[in-house]
Amino acid sequence: MHKLSTIKTTASSRDQTRADLLFRGFTALCAIGLILIVVGIFIELLMNSWPAIKKFGLSFLVSQKWNPVPGIEEFGALSSIFGTLATTAIAMLIATPMSLVIAIFLVELAPPRMAGIVGGAIELLAAVPSIIYGMWGLFVFAPFMQDHIQPFLGEVIGGPLFEGPPMGIGILTAGIILALMILPFITAVARDVFLMIPNVVKEASHGMGATTWEVTYKVVWPYCIHGIVGALFLGLGRAIGETMAITFVIGNDHSISASVFSAGTSIASTLANEFTEASEPIYLSALFELGLVLFGLTVVFQIVAQLWLRRLRKSTGGRA
Repeated sequence: MHKLSTIKTTASSRDQTRADLLFRGFTALCAIGLILIVVGIFIELLMNSWPAIKKFGLSFLVSQKWNPVPGIEEFGALSSIFGTLATTAIAMLIATPMSLVIAIFLVELAPPRMAGIVGGAIELLAAVPSIIYGMWGLFVFAPFMQDHIQPFLGEVIGGPLFEGPPMGIGILTAGIILALMILPFITAVARDVFLMIPNVVKEASHGMGATTWEVTYKVVWPYCIHGIVGALFLGLGRAIGETMAITFVIGNDHSISASVFSAGTSIASTLANEFTEASEPIYLSALFELGLVLFGLTVVFQIVAQLWLRRLRKSTGGRA
């Protein structure tokens, strides 16, 4: 009887070991598959953009010329890169403080019933397709910008940043639409991060006489900084690659202007507008090179995020 029990135990241990090995192999295969997909995307972009790389070289990154006329083809990515970075910067400047304030309100200050309603609305906004934001931006928000916001900014602030005719569409409008798109993503992630803080930590701070602001600034923020940075870079990734919403309201003009009222273009909107029209091989290759530039920008931002997080971990003694 004892021998039979020993045999069963040994067989069960072997089954568990086999299951663990299968599970480990499956997870490793998924991880390797993800890396292979990323490498495959990079190789495909590089191969298709190679004719443009050989013809234009590094001048492609610093030139804003964009002339697809056959026989004259001149292409440069500078205007698209500028529009991408400008709209993303505006979106992050608007969405970051609003998202964090809303998340703190939902977790620390709002009544549970109100927090549930507002939280559901935020999740609903995150599910709205980007083309809906683009249509709303073009037919509703752009006229409002043209009639009210842009004239007000031009008269009150002025300067090179807010000059020019109020057309409604342009860099500023595209940045605000992007901010509305990424706000629910950052808010939802930040709210979940704030909810992960043990109540005993906050209760101890309140018990020592700290106000809600002091608890938020000195306890919640350091405890959650790692998750907050992740939320911000999630929103940044969504903003930098957004296509349809930007295409509707940015104006699609390959030029660079200091005024945020002016029309511009982004990498994603250029690809969406012109990919189907690219009949010449060099034109198509230039668009693939734009995609390669966008891929490179994404990688750079991810590296910056990781370096920033590593620095935060060191400065907070590993708490971040």
